Amino acid sequence: MSRLPAAAALLRARGTSFAVIGAAAMAVHGVSRATGDLDLLVVDQACLSEAYWESLRAAGALVSIRRGDADDPLAGVVRLSRATEPPLDVVVGKSAWQAGIASRAAEAAIEGTAVPVAGRADLILLKLYAGGPQDAWDIHQLLDDAERAATVAAVESRLSALPRECRTLWARVVGGPGDSGG
Repeated sequence: MSRLPAAAALLRARGTSFAVIGAAAMAVHGVSRATGDLDLLVVDQACLSEAYWESLRAAGALVSIRRGDADDPLAGVVRLSRATEPPLDVVVGKSAWQAGIASRAAEAAIEGTAVPVAGRADLILLKLYAGGPQDAWDIHQLLDDAERAATVAAVESRLSALPRECRTLWARVVGGPGDSGG
């Protein structure tokens, strides 16, 4: 079994909510990026346990677990890889707003597998949280469609849950409400 179906099946079997994020999710929304990477977002810290991934390891997957420290914005990252495929990263978040991304995700087919995919507004929230130059470009691309007004409204309705620097970046990128001191 290849990387995405295997990871999705295991996460579902263990009751872990997840969403495809990153370039694959952007492609579902019509924004193409040249990468074979696959990223999944979870907030279940059990994913940082070696035992969680044992069945994939037994099936030949290489599993690398990196835990974040107390100051890290993420709980950690689990990299699943095989010699014949690009890696799949399971990004383990630790915030309530990140958990909301998986609950709002809509099913779409990626690599022939039906998986929950983060919506445009949630991808923008993740890009704001990451805060890099490529992320700002990605935000512009995600906003460049007929649903811009609805996407902007959805981002702004969730923006207060993110750190101040995210609100400041949003104001710079799109001219949104930004940081009003809160």
